[in-house]
Amino acid sequence: MSMHTGVGERFELRAGDAYAEVGTVAAVLCALRIGDVDLTEPLPREVAPPPFCSGIALAPWPNRVRAGRWTFDGAVQQLDITEPARGGALHGLLEFAEYEVRERTDASITLGAIIHPQHGWPFLLDTWVRFELAPDGLAVTHGARNLSEVRAPYATGTHPYPRIGGYDVAELVLTVPADEYLEVDERLDPIAWRPVSGGTDLRAGVPVGELRLDTAFRAITPADGVTATLTAPDGSRLEIWQDADWRYLQVFTTPIFPKAEGPGTAVAIEPMTAPPDALNSGDDLVWLEPGASYEGRWGFRHVPA
Repeated sequence: MSMHTGVGERFELRAGDAYAEVGTVAAVLCALRIGDVDLTEPLPREVAPPPFCSGIALAPWPNRVRAGRWTFDGAVQQLDITEPARGGALHGLLEFAEYEVRERTDASITLGAIIHPQHGWPFLLDTWVRFELAPDGLAVTHGARNLSEVRAPYATGTHPYPRIGGYDVAELVLTVPADEYLEVDERLDPIAWRPVSGGTDLRAGVPVGELRLDTAFRAITPADGVTATLTAPDGSRLEIWQDADWRYLQVFTTPIFPKAEGPGTAVAIEPMTAPPDALNSGDDLVWLEPGASYEGRWGFRHVPA
């Protein structure tokens, strides 16, 4: 089943008791639940664009590019400034792009979008996002193929806001087994990687309500691929897992996320293949030769109490 909304056409996925909705603008994850337990902040059908970039896919870079400026083969590239308050280029080039449906089953959907050459981006990429629902969660594959005649950089990520049913997100305990965080300046541009400490040390678990973060993490030591865990008071948990080459995780907290009952606490847990400002640092960029492709995955797994 599908319906047209402010985030494009929305498609329903079902697998056992699991249910998801995906929108075609920004390949957005609009809802995920198992039984009556919401596992992401649901996006109402009348809302657009998604608040705080909830659920969108990020490509061909996640997070931001400092001043929207970077250099390719000695030539300075100037991207459009999409975050005027901080003067950067935020969340890639597909935040408002309409994806096409390429494959569809009851439990899965693949959405695709072309990234055309534009200001600061002299490349042609075919990109896709595949959602595969299972009875215990969701697997998401991000991919790209370089249609240019020159090599092209690529990085990707996602921006979901997980929750566990009706529990106040502030009460959920967030665990991230990461040893380093990225110190940033007032524009949230990178300064240096530092050892976690105090409010950035999530290795033993911290209630979300105690956190004030818009922070990237690396040096993550996952167990069975799990890079972050949200645990509810009843012991149920939501696990976020990533492929081994998705080495980064951004955590963002806000006390004013719009919910049905009014503004409340929410947390974005954002798997990424590269860190903020990767077009400048070069850290973990995937360089695609002409005709070459890349795919990588992340996902959610719900573990009941």
